[in-house]
Amino acid sequence: MTRDAALDRALERLYERVPLGMRLGLGPMSDACARFDHPERAFEAVHVAGTNGKGSACAMVEAMARASGRRVGLYTSPHLCRVAERIRVDGEPIADGALTDVLGRVLTGAPDLSFFEALTLAAFVAFREAGVEVGVVEVGLGGRLDATNVLERPRATAITRIALDHADRLGPRLVDIAREKAGIAKPGVPMFVGPADADVRAAIDEVAAARGATTFDAGDAGAAAIALQAHLALPGAHQIDNATIAVRLARALGVPDAAVERGLRETRWPGRLERIERPEGPYLLDAAHNPDGAEALARYLEAEPAHPADGRLPGPGRALVFGALADKAWDAMIDRLSPLFPAGRVYVAPQGRAPAAPEAIAARRPGTVAASVPSACAAARALAGAGEVVVAGSIFLVGEARAELLDLPFDRFVAL
Repeated sequence: MTRDAALDRALERLYERVPLGMRLGLGPMSDACARFDHPERAFEAVHVAGTNGKGSACAMVEAMARASGRRVGLYTSPHLCRVAERIRVDGEPIADGALTDVLGRVLTGAPDLSFFEALTLAAFVAFREAGVEVGVVEVGLGGRLDATNVLERPRATAITRIALDHADRLGPRLVDIAREKAGIAKPGVPMFVGPADADVRAAIDEVAAARGATTFDAGDAGAAAIALQAHLALPGAHQIDNATIAVRLARALGVPDAAVERGLRETRWPGRLERIERPEGPYLLDAAHNPDGAEALARYLEAEPAHPADGRLPGPGRALVFGALADKAWDAMIDRLSPLFPAGRVYVAPQGRAPAAPEAIAARRPGTVAASVPSACAAARALAGAGEVVVAGSIFLVGEARAELLDLPFDRFVAL
């Protein structure tokens, strides 16, 4: 598809910031916000941290707030196909012209910001200029030192499921990770917490109390009942917990229950148990990229029969396209998923940063090695026949497959 040349130039300037990495610390971001007259103060906000589920919860809150008639901005990361997906206004990715303009000003006015910091500031500026009333903001990494934590007084904060991931940056134990994520707590601001082991919850409570915040079980006050009774648009039993958190956040924003229920029915969040129907058969894309995510995917597959687009018997059954980054626990992931794919498994290296070698994955759990995502999808389709091809193991793999299957524009990935 034709790309906007001016946007491409702006994105190249943005990608030049990648060598700064995922910088943890609020100093440069706070200074840049001040230079831009504090755009982060221009809207009500909710701020969501967690290992898995935070993007889904944010998407649900965004849909609920929009259903109540408010103008809503949504900031998430990473992107699946296009950088513009990270900054959404009223349910749509920021327009090319607006993204080009705001990136140009931010990159010129804040030359010291990293890739993620620059995008975060661009989102806040874009929200202010679009007249956004509510900003739904997902933490990038951790929480305490994440660039999004310049939000001074959100209406509410939340922590979704805590699992082992980014241990090199956040700490080797779940309680260490929980403490970092609880660092988004603010004085007098309620924090809603999803299901957690007792020691993890104690760590969250300790940090929140030290910062003057009060924690609440997300399932209190009937929120769980609403989530259980609603016809959730997002599939998977694990989405009940995310929906419960989203309900609490929406209520903190004053969203009426009718709009809450409508939002849950209308949420769209690509790449999360997303089924794409194609003439040759269905594909299921899921951004499971750590063992906790793989477990959620496995439970969904065990509960749902494979089925092709036309309802015929699935033939050989499901086939898997799997690839992971080398610093993820790919061995635990493929161990959990591989028995669910009797039709076969195809391994491919995702983009982003150093991938796990497909040959090493095949040595652990036998399967075919493919040279590219399109060839991996084709090989899996040959194995599955009219059955379902599941693509999982890396967000970046899912994004590339989605762009290929739907013929979408594609911006290269940044795995910081």
